[in-house]
Amino acid sequence: MPTYQALRRTPEFTPFLLVAVLQVTAATVSGLALASLVYAATASPLLAALSMFGSSFTQVAGAVLLMSAADRLPPRAATTALALTFALSTALLAAPGLPVGADFAVLFCQGLAASVGGGVRYGLLGEILPRELYLLGRSVLNMSAGGVQIGGFAVGGVLVDALGPRGTLLAGAGLYGVTAALALLGLGSRAPRASGRPSIAATWHVNSLLWASRSRRLLYLGLWVPNGLIVGCESLFVPYAPGRAGLLFAAGAIGMLAGDTVSGRFLSARWRRRLPLPLLLVLAAPYPLLARHPPLTVAAVAVSLGSIGYGASLLQQEQLLEQVPDELTGQALGLHSCGMLTCQGVGAALAGVVAQRTSPGTAMAVTATASACVTLALARAHARTHARVSRRP
Repeated sequence: MPTYQALRRTPEFTPFLLVAVLQVTAATVSGLALASLVYAATASPLLAALSMFGSSFTQVAGAVLLMSAADRLPPRAATTALALTFALSTALLAAPGLPVGADFAVLFCQGLAASVGGGVRYGLLGEILPRELYLLGRSVLNMSAGGVQIGGFAVGGVLVDALGPRGTLLAGAGLYGVTAALALLGLGSRAPRASGRPSIAATWHVNSLLWASRSRRLLYLGLWVPNGLIVGCESLFVPYAPGRAGLLFAAGAIGMLAGDTVSGRFLSARWRRRLPLPLLLVLAAPYPLLARHPPLTVAAVAVSLGSIGYGASLLQQEQLLEQVPDELTGQALGLHSCGMLTCQGVGAALAGVVAQRTSPGTAMAVTATASACVTLALARAHARTHARVSRRP
């Protein structure tokens, strides 16, 4: 079984991990600050949710138009340039007097950049690590992100109180700048994984190949939709508990950390095949409880336990990699990342609309129920596909 020692002995994994951790820290601090800024200006749960997760909508545009760049650009140069782009755009969000509409225009541009960034990052991880270590490395990446979010939301809340939302956004921009420097100095120079120039035609061609398989289509939908609807629930934490949302975000990160630890390190191949469905149902379980407005500590414990279900994503990604050629790894994982983030934006919008008409707690319950229904429907479709394959001569 792969070990953490093997990861530590792998050249470049440590600087790669540090770059990823700094990116998550910057995004966490900046996202909380922007949501606080927008909610204070508009008192709108929908706009607050979209300000935190709305850039995900543009991920679909990146997946359709730009994703071929994930395998056709030098990874170190692309990572550095993307971090600098986020540093400058986050500093722009901190500008006094910037209209809310301009905030969302900047978020749109950030989403386009992030759509390529996911493919570059996960494709590079596949080059740094041998295939047998990829799941464990991805697990460590997720666990590190969860740990950083635990501290990042807490620190972000403190910074918002101390510096205000605009000062916190500037701090996030500084973190992105440090990320760019570390990527430039810590990552090795590599040639692109695929030949040819990035183009819309190349993006469409590979996406068509990836989408042609019914099994891959169901995997992608399972990676995108249930997860996205639950993130829609999380996007309402600020209006659900104004001033205390950081506790709920941190609780969710703790649960995600636990789920990724177990999924990436301790499950046998047999259980990795069986557990995605139960974990996705666990992910949706706590949010109907929040509609009853329990004490915040009870809500935080429920969110933490439910977020263990995020470990399903690692197991589904392992199944996806088994069905994808090595030279398409970057775009395949980038398509997963873009679709997931797009669905998170859709989930945030849907949950926000329901919250506008009812309440944040009711919207969480409705959205989580929809997530569980989608999970069960996809499980039935997987079973039918497996039965058809088994009956073939």
